[in-house]
Amino acid sequence: MKRLLFLLAALPALAVAKVPVEEDILDRTMDASSPYYYPSLMMRYNAGGSSLTDEEYHYLYYGYAYQDGYKPLESNPAMDKLLLLASGLDPDNPNRETLEALLTVARDAQARDPFSPKVLNLVAYAHGALGDREQEKAWSDRMHGVLRTILASGDGLTQKSPRHVLMFDHALDVLSAEGLPYDKARIVSRTVEFVPLMTPYVVDGKKRKGFYFDFGRVYWNKPEGYTYKRDRTWQFNNLKPRVYK
Repeated sequence: MKRLLFLLAALPALAVAKVPVEEDILDRTMDASSPYYYPSLMMRYNAGGSSLTDEEYHYLYYGYAYQDGYKPLESNPAMDKLLLLASGLDPDNPNRETLEALLTVARDAQARDPFSPKVLNLVAYAHGALGDREQEKAWSDRMHGVLRTILASGDGLTQKSPRHVLMFDHALDVLSAEGLPYDKARIVSRTVEFVPLMTPYVVDGKKRKGFYFDFGRVYWNKPEGYTYKRDRTWQFNNLKPRVYK
């Protein structure tokens, strides 16, 4: 089976980045008369997400930063348990009980991080491995909606045009989805980090050594003296769910 995430090949070149503007995000997601009213968007996302447009995903993803549930610096024990379960799976011959346990734990992990690309990918994989193609596609649609939103927020090639993320791990998940092995990230400013690639590649005659990500939202409510410890990341290429065209 082919890998799930050959996302970039299906994406058109971005003429203008859809950079999130905080005042716009806040106004539209808090207005009950707005088509981007946050409770309505989240309800549709939880119901399946396939009907959401890229514009709606933009407000859904970045609007989450203004919700009470957005606590990016809190630990997520369910995520560690989820990755431990996933690490024991044989992608070509998965154990049914483990898959069902993975889906249960994933619900807890999502309570802290509803837009984690790696969680969405694992849930899509588990449903597909259990034979539920409808749910596999629904979760795949969610994942691709989130990834497109992050990729559309900036080209990531300079400090002034970073990709915007709500969680540190989302940046690494995007690179995994693009099939780009990365090295240890380094902070370059109060809101931007640079993630170098293990092997630079050439695009339009220019060598790309890595990507810049804006993580400023993570620290909006940072507790004094807090030190962030990165979670383990999930490599998408370890799983081989269906590819949807």
